[in-house]
Amino acid sequence: MCCRFFIGEFDPELAPVLKAALNSPLLPRFQKAHPAPLVQAGEVRPKDLVAAVASDRQRKPAVFPMVWGFTIPGRSAPLVNARVETASEKASFRESWRQHRCAVPASWYFEWQHLPTRDGRKTVSVKYAIQPREASVTWLCGLYRIEDGLPYFVILTREPSPDVAHIHDRMPLILPREAVREWINPDIDPAEVLPLAATSLAAEPA
Repeated sequence: MCCRFFIGEFDPELAPVLKAALNSPLLPRFQKAHPAPLVQAGEVRPKDLVAAVASDRQRKPAVFPMVWGFTIPGRSAPLVNARVETASEKASFRESWRQHRCAVPASWYFEWQHLPTRDGRKTVSVKYAIQPREASVTWLCGLYRIEDGLPYFVILTREPSPDVAHIHDRMPLILPREAVREWINPDIDPAEVLPLAATSLAAEPA
């Protein structure tokens, strides 16, 4: 977890972010190195190219196209998640935790509930769509790094809130829109922003 999220069509809050990503000068460079279109609607998977918000060189919020997943030498699958509890310590994430934080807007994220079988094992069962209550956009918070001159991101995960603990033992770090500017600001200690995380979530079978 988290390995899928969804972007709804014609969402008025997401539209300006998607438009800015489509107009980014990084997009043509990405499409040469990573020949896939920017995902503007539908289910998003690892290795997809999406719109993300991060600080520009002037410390102002800006929209950038980014690919989901850090490239790991020798592995075919990208690294898509990082634990918020240890990201500041691990070599793969330390620098990004301090200086390269991002937020990815989505309509909701997906999680699969694991239920026990008769032999004591667990099996994937119900797929849920989850989002903060009374919010139209789910701001998934993560870290990014530059690979071959282009940004790639991972989504941070944390202990689940009581609303979704019965579904999975982890959930993405989600912040309200008004806290995103602080989260992406490299001059702010990210640990100071974590208490603002959204914990009131609504989940329904997808």
